[in-house]
Amino acid sequence: MKSAFNKTFLLLTIVLLGLGMTSVQAGSAKNGYDKQKVVYHINNIHTAKGALRNVKNHLNALGDDNVEIIVVTHSSGAFALVDGAMGKKDKKTGKVYDFNDTIASLANRGVKFQICANTIRGKKIDKNKISEFAEIVPSGVAQVADLQQKGYLYVKP
Repeated sequence: MKSAFNKTFLLLTIVLLGLGMTSVQAGSAKNGYDKQKVVYHINNIHTAKGALRNVKNHLNALGDDNVEIIVVTHSSGAFALVDGAMGKKDKKTGKVYDFNDTIASLANRGVKFQICANTIRGKKIDKNKISEFAEIVPSGVAQVADLQQKGYLYVKP
């Protein structure tokens, strides 16, 4: 009887270990990372260029199919999603950074962009100038908290 119990226990352990390995493999992304759900929080236009570069690097590290990224913008960071809005002047080239191409490129890779309705009202942003890739959410900060409650990892570049 003890021998039958030990064999059953051993078999059950092997099966459970096998299931565990399968679930890890199913959740694996590129470079040994697990699949991820991430919310990037951008609330400053002066850090938006770097934040979007972080998003691109994140996609490159995991692969587009292995990460779900939502960029939530509010305050001056929301201007990254306004057509014609420009970032800081590059000290080396003298050119002013235009966000439109970067936003379109990241959106085409599956990144979702959200802009705060409170900011739109408060900063009197013309809704016709908001990027076609942006979804308006009632509150940027409330959206960030909601996404965290839903299991998204928080990144604040």
